[in-house]
Amino acid sequence: MRRDIASFKPLNSGRLIVWILFAVILLTAPLLLTSRLSQTILSQMGIVIIACLSYNILLGQGGMLSFGHAVYTGMGSFLAIHTLNRVTDGWPLPVSLIPIVGGLASMALAIVLGWVTTQKAATPFAMITLGIGELVWASSLMFPGIFGGEVGVSGNRVTGANTLGITFGPQIQLYYLIAAYTFVCTALMFAFTQTPLGRLLNAVRDNPERVEFVGYDPQTVRYFAFVIAAFFAGISGGLAALNFEIVTSEVFSSTRSGAYLLFTFLGGTRFFFGPMIGGILMVLAFVWLSGLTQAWLLYVGLTFVLMVMYAPGGVASLVMMNVRVAMWGHWHKLWVHYIAMVLTASVTLTGVGAIIEILYHLQLNSALGSELTFWGTTLNSRGLNSWLGAALVMLTGFGLFERCRRQFALKWDEIQSCIEEEIKRRESF
Repeated sequence: MRRDIASFKPLNSGRLIVWILFAVILLTAPLLLTSRLSQTILSQMGIVIIACLSYNILLGQGGMLSFGHAVYTGMGSFLAIHTLNRVTDGWPLPVSLIPIVGGLASMALAIVLGWVTTQKAATPFAMITLGIGELVWASSLMFPGIFGGEVGVSGNRVTGANTLGITFGPQIQLYYLIAAYTFVCTALMFAFTQTPLGRLLNAVRDNPERVEFVGYDPQTVRYFAFVIAAFFAGISGGLAALNFEIVTSEVFSSTRSGAYLLFTFLGGTRFFFGPMIGGILMVLAFVWLSGLTQAWLLYVGLTFVLMVMYAPGGVASLVMMNVRVAMWGHWHKLWVHYIAMVLTASVTLTGVGAIIEILYHLQLNSALGSELTFWGTTLNSRGLNSWLGAALVMLTGFGLFERCRRQFALKWDEIQSCIEEEIKRRESF
């Protein structure tokens, strides 16, 4: 089944439709979501999509597990904010081009650090990136003249010459700048996957010894891919500097690098659009979920564990699996099973969420009393009934979910067998 998923590629006309649809979504999203908060969230999604796609050049396309990608998004942010302040002082540079400055700065840093970083692959590469990430993060606090110390560096994006009355003061104006960069950077990174260097990078990921045997240096291929990924990461950082108008040393943190890794994986590294899904999920987790509960990081961690267990290919793989089934006309056989799994999973998650919220309330908010509200229901963190009720809901939901999942697996295998038979029948003609 995995071979079939990996080999599935949409038609060129289908790709064109997807790109047009992507552009339409970027153009119309702020017209449908008109609040300032919604436009801010959309802007952050565009920024993180570029960052996750650039990270996937390393992880998904090159098999390079990096724990220090925030070094390059962060460097782009700092150079962009310093450039913004120079523009305020009179530099004749349009504000709209400042993200490119961030990209070039990160590329320059990658040219210096990348040669050392890409000398090794696999685990040594991951350890080197982790060490460099920690080194840069620590150094950012040691040089307050450049990185601003704990306060950071701030700027004002409403500066420089106004073109057609565009000041980037209103969030909607900045959103469309970010949307333009998102579309162009996404298109360029997709084009990179179709180049000989992009194909070589896939070959280095799968079999570096064979690449070396045919006359190419795997380390050189990794190095160029590393530099390209850093350039797009720097553009993402530059856009973030314009969006928030302040940059602190937190942009270099291992937490930020870990977030890029986690959500790129959740989105799916085997398909180009997977990191885009991961970027959207990352913003929703950091902005929406964190506002709902103090335990949001725990929920993110649990989601990651469940995805590794049940869908290691990420959300993108689930989408493409079902696209393939739908193209062969069998999806109508699955929708009942999907509804059953969604309902039972919701029951399970309700029980799990109740237990987590009771624990967090008991440990962190006990001074506010023993009662808390969860999904409109009052629970008592010190009451046995609340604990037993949450545990009963969780176990009942999990048992039903496992039963539905096994039935789904049987039906899925049956459908895959039908598809294989149809393929063989068509090939025989």
